[in-house]
Amino acid sequence: MPRPPRVQVAGGLYHVTAHSNHGRVVFRDDDERAQFLALLELGVARRGWSCRSYCLLSTHYHLLVATPEADLSAGMQYVNGRYGQWANWYRSERSHVFEGRFKALLVETEGHALGVHRYIALNPVRAGLVRDPEDWPWSSLSSLLGREPAPALLDVDGTLAEFGANKASARRRLRSFIRDGLEADRA
Repeated sequence: MPRPPRVQVAGGLYHVTAHSNHGRVVFRDDDERAQFLALLELGVARRGWSCRSYCLLSTHYHLLVATPEADLSAGMQYVNGRYGQWANWYRSERSHVFEGRFKALLVETEGHALGVHRYIALNPVRAGLVRDPEDWPWSSLSSLLGREPAPALLDVDGTLAEFGANKASARRRLRSFIRDGLEADRA
């Protein structure tokens, strides 16, 4: 039986994830993570997407992206396909890097969008990689908070607008929102 088509809408906001194929990792080192972000930047620019948040771990990644057109599948095929080809070349391997298709959930409410921001930011803490989500170098959180320069692929203004009109207060609200989730996890 064929797979059902993906829900793709113009102006959609999606929580996108992709996991490694059995026995492999998606990102073995910082060079691989940097290459993925470079390809994601190209994909975002080509499609005119707004990347609101991201986090790269060893076995998977999370993105929060807004798509002006109904083109999520085409854009992710470009990013994941190009990265898979590059990773096999870089590693001198032959196999699928990603397990199956990427997964995408359409984010339909403001509360859901905020929850996805928190989930993505706390992912490295929950995986036991860092104690503070701001310390994970392969997440957008430090850039969103103004601690690090933002890569071109990240729509800092679009993300902060979800937390308020004033950039400084939006950053405080975002940080507080993430911290509340961190404290809830530790309780």
